[in-house]
Amino acid sequence: MNATVLTPANDITIRGRIFKKASGYKPWLYDVTFDACRYLRRPNQPFVAIIYGLFKQFTNINHTCPYVGSQIIKDFYLRPELMRLPVPTGDYLLAVQWYFDKRPQFETNVSYTFVEDLLKSK
Repeated sequence: MNATVLTPANDITIRGRIFKKASGYKPWLYDVTFDACRYLRRPNQPFVAIIYGLFKQFTNINHTCPYVGSQIIKDFYLRPELMRLPVPTGDYLLAVQWYFDKRPQFETNVSYTFVEDLLKSK
């Protein structure tokens, strides 16, 4: 992902949802809306912390507001050891809606297939 924020963004709200594929993508377990600026000042959303922890090392979106200029997530790959929740095998869609100053700006959709390791020793 490579986005350029042209004017400083100080009020960012994010809605993240996870869908699981079953005869089309169906809502699955998580639908979270949070204030991104407040979260980066004081991480207080456990589910958001898990998702953010997956890509934090691959991005420059690791500071508090305001955001301006190039915002990048580059060379990301999913590291299963960072997944702290059990996830069943399946096809998933992470749908993220971004709001600046309470107005929708853009959406990002990430689809992926997850295969759980049933032979992993516990």
